[in-house]
Amino acid sequence: MPAVFNKLGIHFQYPENWTLDEQDAVSGQRSVTVYSPGGAFWSIAVHPRWADPSRLAQKAVEAMREEYEGMEDEPAQESVAGWDLVGYDLNFFYLDLTNTAKVRCLRGDHATYSIFWQAEDREFEQLARVFDAITLSFLSHLKRLRWRD
Repeated sequence: MPAVFNKLGIHFQYPENWTLDEQDAVSGQRSVTVYSPGGAFWSIAVHPRWADPSRLAQKAVEAMREEYEGMEDEPAQESVAGWDLVGYDLNFFYLDLTNTAKVRCLRGDHATYSIFWQAEDREFEQLARVFDAITLSFLSHLKRLRWRD
């Protein structure tokens, strides 16, 4: 049975053996992260609706570039559950291990969201479907504004 996070207008399911860190949400930063037992993580942040998804993704890449010298990035676009996501796929070295991260951003009807997930490459391969499922569970619960709302 998956665990569920449902606060701050964010609703998603995640594996029950993962650890939830909502400290940033409690401190008013409107983000939440879940961690796998192996150290991989999936994180989502809520931004004002007017925030540009492409610019948010670029800022994430810039921050990662400052942290990880020699990082490679590739622009990415995809459609999931009827939502258009923009972002980047990132590859870098950390502690002599290759790591993969993905950032995806989208504008919803009430906010703009940035989603970020990262793991050491071997764990990333094992968890790729889990990351996709968490993302899909969030997007599936994201309500679209109807004309009468």
